[in-house]
Amino acid sequence: MSAIILRFSETGRFVSRGGAFAWVGLTLLAVIIVVAVLAPVIAPHDPLTQDIVNQFLPPSSEFWLGTDSYGRDVLSRIIYGARISLIVGLLSIVIAMTVGTILGVLSGYIGGRFDAFVMAVVDLMLSFPSLLLGMLVAAVLGASLENLIIAIAVTEIAPFVRLARAPTLVLKEQDFVQAARSVGCSHGRIMRVHILPNLISDILVMGSLWMATAIRTEASLSFIGLGVKPPTATWGGMIREGFENILDAWWLAVFPSVFVFLTVLALNLLGDGLRDATDPKLRLRD
Repeated sequence: MSAIILRFSETGRFVSRGGAFAWVGLTLLAVIIVVAVLAPVIAPHDPLTQDIVNQFLPPSSEFWLGTDSYGRDVLSRIIYGARISLIVGLLSIVIAMTVGTILGVLSGYIGGRFDAFVMAVVDLMLSFPSLLLGMLVAAVLGASLENLIIAIAVTEIAPFVRLARAPTLVLKEQDFVQAARSVGCSHGRIMRVHILPNLISDILVMGSLWMATAIRTEASLSFIGLGVKPPTATWGGMIREGFENILDAWWLAVFPSVFVFLTVLALNLLGDGLRDATDPKLRLRD
């Protein structure tokens, strides 16, 4: 895995194009993950404790990012909301990546009617905007953390199918695959041992990029009330509350939006760095 993430020159310097930005993204993402993991220690207040006397307080020395309409500390809710965003983003992408890769490899390897059927379903899914498809699935399943993960995973399966299918069509005709068939290797072993390892780097790179999309989708679904139910702190839910009070309490919408932006930016920078590090054309230029 480390060989996929980082590539070093003889002096130990990260040499892929955009490597400095990848380090920035990796550092920023690591900070966000540490903050989410250590939320009970770092958060200055209980994110669920209500105090009507302190509602709509602006940022101050006691409440660094202010309070909301129930007097809850915004900073503490943002810190705990990071847990929801990272969990939803990671699990939904892992599910989508696993299901999509398996279907893509099977579709490209088997071909025929099975391939035509899978790609017809994929084209149908891609005809819907990802947010709209997520809204449909979430509305059918209901608002909960598990259903939110499933809804976002469904929206991300189709791109992984296409990503895995295209190279499989080429790889299955290569000499090393033909040689494996000639010595009696089963189709399952060929796909698992000879085809999948050639796809895994691209799959992981795109997974990091699409995790940013998953987090953005989670915030959007929570914003319209299809995410995790209140009073659980989520960035999208906080932005929605802030939008309703934007003229009286600007901090309610601004600060959660900044954290969504930073998380998506970190994942995109890291994904770009991984892509550059695994691109053979860029390795030839270095």
